[in-house]
Amino acid sequence: MGLHNTMRALADTTRREILNLLKSGKMSAGEICERFNVSGAAVSRHLSVLKEADLIYDTRDGKYIYYELNTSVLEEILLWISELKGENND
Repeated sequence: MGLHNTMRALADTTRREILNLLKSGKMSAGEICERFNVSGAAVSRHLSVLKEADLIYDTRDGKYIYYELNTSVLEEILLWISELKGENND
């Protein structure tokens, strides 16, 4: 089910854009919302889908929640794609 959730999360353009934002470092939900022309609820839903797929994780700092990339899942995806293509990692 993990790979299915990951691929579903990556299939959406907005979620991929959120991941691109987070590659430069952690951001609050408010900071992420400022970059999109959608409601806060829509961004919150996108963040939830990304969290369910383990592509991001959150940490609380006072009243703020910050989101960061979970690069280990991205590395697993890249490894799987390399194996699928028949690339040898030796």
